[in-house]
Amino acid sequence: MKKIVVFGATGNTGVYFVDYCKQYLDASAYEVIAVGRKKTTLFEENGIRYIKVDVCRQEDFEKLPTDDVYAVVNMSGLLPAYMKEYDPFAYVETNVKGSLRILEYARKTHADRVLYLQTWAEMAAVWGKEEVLHPTVRHALCYTGDHAFYTITKSMVVDMMEFYHAEYGIRNFVFRLPNIYLYNPQKNYYVDGVEKKIAYRYMIDRVCAGYDLEMWGDPNAFKDIVYIKDLCQMLYKALFASVDGGTYNVGTGVRTTLQEQLEGIIEVFAPKGSNPKIIPKPEKSSFVSFVMDIENAKAELGYQPQYDYLSYLRDYQLEMEQKRFDVLWKK
Repeated sequence: MKKIVVFGATGNTGVYFVDYCKQYLDASAYEVIAVGRKKTTLFEENGIRYIKVDVCRQEDFEKLPTDDVYAVVNMSGLLPAYMKEYDPFAYVETNVKGSLRILEYARKTHADRVLYLQTWAEMAAVWGKEEVLHPTVRHALCYTGDHAFYTITKSMVVDMMEFYHAEYGIRNFVFRLPNIYLYNPQKNYYVDGVEKKIAYRYMIDRVCAGYDLEMWGDPNAFKDIVYIKDLCQMLYKALFASVDGGTYNVGTGVRTTLQEQLEGIIEVFAPKGSNPKIIPKPEKSSFVSFVMDIENAKAELGYQPQYDYLSYLRDYQLEMEQKRFDVLWKK
């Protein structure tokens, strides 16, 4: 039976992707194996093999299977959002050295392909200059801010993958992620070491409590709002695409304005009998508008976004009620 080994399976995106594979893989031909740092029984309770591995420890890789490895998915990585105190060495240990160990594991087991989650901050130098972000943009980094060194390490992994593709023929699929919207009980993150509220979680909580929403800046500013299950679909399609790989923007190709974002949250989450209002605050700071060019993902992977903005919110609401993975995220 062919094996698909998913590193970073205990992370926010990883757990959803493993669950997606469990739903859609042909269980008679493929086995998904979840790999992560945390001690958990969640996967095994759902019929998925789980192996506890720290990618910073070479000896842990001895626990992994070596036969019939078809694909390796690298969803591991240290993010600025979870770094209370800046430590560039930690980025190197996990993002660079950890990913190199994963690539070596793929080489030694003769894996057909490697999938990797890259940050869209790789295109930060063109933010605000172009509204449509194209997958052909390469390493347009911004060298200041809390994402700078993180992005440097992530971009180095992309270059390492190019080497493994050229030298060993491993197909490499790189996915540039903007913010991926998903339910998680965590409502805060770090920016430059300072803890802040996750904006969309904060707005959902306010509306659930029946409160009004402030609309900061330009109501026509827009984003490409990507739901976790569309990311999972794109990755899943890449597992079986008959191409050598490439770089793909993760998105929907749809512009959702700030006004539409707030109206949708009120429509889906406002309790019966409540009537939350949108209060314009044009003097407040806004955000940079962008939409992702996903044409090569459609053409080469067969990807078609399934979740528009309102369907994402409704599915998010179900996940929030079911709390399927909360046991994994409890501190």
